[in-house]
Amino acid sequence: MDINFLAFGVYPYIALAVLAIGSVLRFDREQYTWRTGSSQLLRRKQLVTGSVLFHLGILAIFAGHFVGLLTPVAVWDALGVSHGFKQMLAIVAGGVAGSFCLVGGLLLLHRRLFDARIRATSTFGDTAILCLLMLQLCLGLATIPLSLEHRDGEEMIKFMNWAQGIFTFNPLASSYITNVHWVFKAHLTLGLTILLVFPFTRLVHMLSAPVWYLNRRGWQLVRTKRAMPVSHTSAGGRR
Repeated sequence: MDINFLAFGVYPYIALAVLAIGSVLRFDREQYTWRTGSSQLLRRKQLVTGSVLFHLGILAIFAGHFVGLLTPVAVWDALGVSHGFKQMLAIVAGGVAGSFCLVGGLLLLHRRLFDARIRATSTFGDTAILCLLMLQLCLGLATIPLSLEHRDGEEMIKFMNWAQGIFTFNPLASSYITNVHWVFKAHLTLGLTILLVFPFTRLVHMLSAPVWYLNRRGWQLVRTKRAMPVSHTSAGGRR
C-alpha cells in the first residue's frame, strides 16, 4: 500500500470522520467551550483590523475551494466556462483572498504572541491553530506560481477529480494526484490535518449561528470589574 494512497485515499476519511464526530460530541458535551474566546477587551484596534481581513479572506477561500473543487466538470462545461478561465480565476481570486487572510492572520498572531495580557489568556491550542493556518496560507500562495505553469487548467481538473472522488467513495481517487507537485500535496495534507484538529480548537465557532446558543444548557456569568467599596474609619475605629 503506497504512501500516496494512505495520504490522499485513506487520511481524508479519517480527517472528515473526526471532524464530524468530534464536532457533534463537543457541542453536546462541552458547550461552554464552544466559543471564540474573544480578547477584544484587551486590545481592540488591532483585533478589528486583523479579524476583518482574516475573516473576509478565509470566507472567500472557503467558498472558492468548495465551489471550485466540488462542482462537477460537466457543470462548468455546460456553463461554457473553460478550464483555462477557471484556472486563472482561481489564481487571481485565491491570490487576493489569500493575501488578505495572511495579513489579517499575521496581525492576529502578532497581538497573541507579543501582547503580554493576551498571551497570558491564550492556550497552546489558540496559538498553534493560528500558526497552522498561517502555514497553510503560505503553502496555498506558494501554489500560485506552480499553477501559472498550467494555465490550461488541466492540473486543476486533477484536484477536482480527487475531491469529488473522495465524496463519492471512489477507491481510485488518490491516483488522480499521484504526480502533482509536492507543494500541492503538502497543502492538501495540512488542510486535512486542520480538519482533523478542528473540533478541538476555537475554530468550531465557524459552525455556529446565534440561534444555536438559544438552547445551550446552563448560563455563563460575565461580570464587569468593579472597585471594592472603601470604608472610612475614624481614629477611634468608628465609621
